[in-house]
This record gives sequence, C-alpha cells and structure tokens, in this order.
Amino acid sequence: MSFFKDIIKKPADEYQFFLTMPRPMRVLLVTNMIYAFVLPVIDLFVAAYIMRNSQNPTLVVIYQLTVYTGIPFTFLINGFLLKKIKIANLYSFGMLLSGASMIFMMSLGELKAAGVAIAGLIMGCSFGFFWANRDFLALNTTNDDNRNYYYGLETFFYTIIAIVIPFVIGWFLTHAQSIEWVGDNVNRAYQLVTGAVFILTIFSSWVIHREKFQNPEQKKFVFFRFDKLWYKMLSLASLKGIAQGYIVTAPAILIMTLVGDENSLGIIQSVSGIITAIVLYLLGRITKPRHRIYIFAVGIAIFLIGTLANGILFSASGVIVFMVCRVLFQPLHDIAYFPIQMRVIDVVSKKENRSEYAYIFNHEFGLYIGRFVGLGVFILLAYYVSETFALKYALIIIAALQLIAIPVARHIIKEADKMEQNSPVDRKS
Repeated sequence: MSFFKDIIKKPADEYQFFLTMPRPMRVLLVTNMIYAFVLPVIDLFVAAYIMRNSQNPTLVVIYQLTVYTGIPFTFLINGFLLKKIKIANLYSFGMLLSGASMIFMMSLGELKAAGVAIAGLIMGCSFGFFWANRDFLALNTTNDDNRNYYYGLETFFYTIIAIVIPFVIGWFLTHAQSIEWVGDNVNRAYQLVTGAVFILTIFSSWVIHREKFQNPEQKKFVFFRFDKLWYKMLSLASLKGIAQGYIVTAPAILIMTLVGDENSLGIIQSVSGIITAIVLYLLGRITKPRHRIYIFAVGIAIFLIGTLANGILFSASGVIVFMVCRVLFQPLHDIAYFPIQMRVIDVVSKKENRSEYAYIFNHEFGLYIGRFVGLGVFILLAYYVSETFALKYALIIIAALQLIAIPVARHIIKEADKMEQNSPVDRKS
C-alpha cells in the first residue's frame, strides 16, 4: 500500500522516473500524448456528425469500412516510402492527414455514400501512416522490461483525454448556438472543432521532429510464409479486430439513437474514466510481463458485462453501462495486447532474420480481417433481421468471441518464452 501512496503523493518523483527512460521513448510518448487530444474526436464525433446530418447508420458503417480498408494498404505504401523518406516525416504526415480528412468531410454539402467513403479512405490513410510508424518506433524505443510502463503511461494519458475531450466537445456542440457565428448551424461548431484538431496535429508533428529516429533496416518486408507462432499472433489480431471494428462505430449510433445528443455522448464517455486512468498508470508502473494475461482477461470480462447490459436493457441506462465498461475494457486490453505483440515480433524477427516492419505490416492485415468481420456481423444482422436486433446482439456475439482470445494469448506468451530460451533475443537498451 505504501508504494501506491508514494506514487500518488510524489508526482515529482514519477516525473524523475519518466526522465530515466531513453530520450527517443520520451519524445515518442510526448508526441502521442499531444495527438491523443485528436483521437476521441475522430473516434466519436465524426460518426456523430454523420448521424446528425444523415440519420443513417449505414453511412457510419460505410465510413468505418473505408477507414479500415485504407489502413493496411497505407502500411504497404509506407513500407516502400521508408526506403527514401524519414520515418518522422511519414509519421507527422499521417497525423496531419487526419485533420485533412475531417476538413473534407465538413466541406461536403450533402452526405452521400461516395463522399463519406472518400473521407473514410483519407482517414484510413492517415491512420495507416500514423500506426505503421508509431508501432515501429514503439518497438524500437522500448524493450520488454519497460513496455508495461510505456503502454501504461500512454494509455493513462489517452484515457484522461478520452474523459475530458468528449465532455468538453459534447458540451460545446450542444451550447455552441450561443456563438453568433454558429447560430442555428451546428455544423459550424463541428468546423471549429476540426480547426482545433488540425492545429494539434501540426504541434504533434513538430514534436516528433525533436528526435532523430532511425528508419527500419532496408530489408524485404512483404512475406507470405511465417513461423507458426506468428500465425497464432495473427489469430489474436483478428479477434482484436473483430471487437475494434464495431466498438468504434456502435457507441455513436447507440447514443444518438437511444440517449440523445452530443452532450450526452461526452458525459457518458467521461463516466468512471478518472479511476480507470489511475489504475492504468499503476498497472504500467508496477506490473511485470507475467501479469499481462491477467490484465487481458479482466478487460475482456468487463467488455462482456457491458454488452450484456446493453442487449438486455437496450435503453439509455444500458448504453451508459456499456460505455462505462467500454472505457474500462479498451485501455486494459491495449496495455496487455501491445506488449504481447511487440514481444512476439522481437523473438520471431530474430529467428527468421527479417525486418521488424515486416511483422508490423503483416499484423495490420490480421486486424483488418477482424474489423471486416466485426462490421460484417452488424451489417448482416441489420439487413436480414433488423437494425434494432443488430444493435442489441451484435455486440454480445463479438464480446463472446473475445473469450477465445484469452487462452490464445496465454499460449502465445508461453511459446514466445520458449522461443527466446532457444534463441536469446538481444535486448534493446
């Protein structure tokens, strides 16, 4: 208990601990912390904007599908561009492109499938450049011993921002009519939010250039045959993608359908977040690699509880319970999943003598398959049964599938340990 009290009472000491981390890791963390202000806007309010201007959940699904389609192909393009362009430049370009996608969306006079799809593809390209380079830099600026801390601190900050930004923007969008320039045109309020997002992407792009990061070794990065352990990792990625594909889309549809307006969206997203953020930081600070599977399992159990509440109640109360559980699930899942992924890349790339980027690139296709399945479940249920049935039960089906990920993750961790023992991995400093 004294350790917990020391962390809470001595933030200056925690800052000094942060300074003991390698400088490249610190610069990357600060960049991601700034960009964290952008992500909740992209995740929630773009979908809310589509719903407000079309009242058509299908357009939200089209937008999300095109986003997810753009990501893996941008990973491919990024791999070739890394041969000639600095990784920091591609990383910052991805962040700037997210603002450009929102500007394009706001410029559409009428939301139709084609325009929404183009905006989604631009956002998918943005995410592709961002995540491809972020994952590689995270892999190469950390090691297995400090990754719990890295992802714990990063997720702690993401969670705090996911509390504050939805609340602030939800309140602003609801009360913006008092601003003379906005008046009754709420879309102008969305345009102001988009302008703020673009400024933040410029700032985060500047920060990433404060450090000289090394590009991946120029090896071949497109392969079709891998070690058995990597195929198991891809199956885990697909399961993650199934949940990811729907939980990004579902909240805005559920809230705008069952709860009300953007202000409710912001307030609900903020519930229980402070406690979650503190828990995440503590987990990242004190847990060891052996604890990851327990964090992983708890996160999935919480997600299942939230989906059951939503399906059974299917009301504003059910949505609130689901959103609280989602706020808890996603960071717990990520703080465990990403270090497992990086660990597997460490050992498999060493064994197969390939660039780490080859696995980062290939991993995205595992996620894409899962995302496609997750959204596909919703589309099929909505089309062949009803939209209400899909909103009730698609999440439960997806959460139940996540239970399979627990034994898969446990097996992967054990196999990675065995592989390292047989062929020790050089630890990064």
